[in-house]
Amino acid sequence: MHLWAGIDAGKAHHHCVVIDADGNRLLSQKIPNDEPALLQLLAGVLELAGGDPVVWATDLNHVGPGLLIAMLVAHGQTLLYIPGRTVHHASNLYRGDGKTDAKDAFVIADQARMRRDLQPLRAAAPDRTPGRQIRGPGPGDQPAAGPTARIPWRHRRGPHSLRVRGPVRRRRRTRPRPQGLRQDHE
Repeated sequence: MHLWAGIDAGKAHHHCVVIDADGNRLLSQKIPNDEPALLQLLAGVLELAGGDPVVWATDLNHVGPGLLIAMLVAHGQTLLYIPGRTVHHASNLYRGDGKTDAKDAFVIADQARMRRDLQPLRAAAPDRTPGRQIRGPGPGDQPAAGPTARIPWRHRRGPHSLRVRGPVRRRRRTRPRPQGLRQDHE
């Protein structure tokens, strides 16, 4: 049976909900963001699938689930990214009040099950630059720990990128205007 695993990602903990083709909840579990726990979750979900494909989906594609994303890509799993805004709006259509990690993870899994417009994250192509192979990592580079996820450019900006612009614009508006440079238009 085909399974969908939705992960509400966080910095310290994730919540995973696995559903089947009918939308029945098969697993709901809170997992710490460390490698042994994530490997145990991966093994448990793959065992639950019984050799059939599992589609994983998450609402974040940076910082918090970085280890999870790297592990899923390294193990050849299909991983979909569903923007947090989409999850927020879709969660209004599901029963239950409030926002919980379990509800968000279920919404992520169910949206991955129903939607066909989501593109999977792919492993990035290795760097083929000859100088790069000879030099090795630079001072600001991190060593390659394995395959990384290719994330579309429009999703690389963090959630705070739009929040920064507001205060900057407000400060610009409050600057005093230079005196004596005004031209009267006739």
